[in-house]
Amino acid sequence: MTKKDDIKKIARAPQEWQTCLTPQEYDVLRQEGTERPFSSPLNAIKKNGTFVCAGCGLPLFTSAQKYNSGTGWPSFYDAIPGHIETSTDYKLGVARTEYHCTGCGGHQGHVFEDGPEPTGLRYCNNGVALKFIADE
Repeated sequence: MTKKDDIKKIARAPQEWQTCLTPQEYDVLRQEGTERPFSSPLNAIKKNGTFVCAGCGLPLFTSAQKYNSGTGWPSFYDAIPGHIETSTDYKLGVARTEYHCTGCGGHQGHVFEDGPEPTGLRYCNNGVALKFIADE
């Protein structure tokens, strides 16, 4: 896989992002919004493939890392190494670990420590922030 240092960073002005993203994608990826639970068609994906950032196309998760958390958002127990960056979010008054795409900085979701083995992590992702590319 790609090393973090090899990932090309994409920087655009807000107006540029608004022209290449849907309003919902812009809200989540660029303004750190959250989509409604159980609204993403990606919840039902069971095919083999890769989940990529909807903003820049960087692969973030594989289908092998996906599981059904029952939370209403696509969930993964691990990410592709070096393809996400984390920060601490206090928006709800409590510290949460937020993660973004390394390539474009687009907000993806939050990671929690209540996931399955082998990591015990749950990357709770906004489906609108991802696109699925099925294996051939």
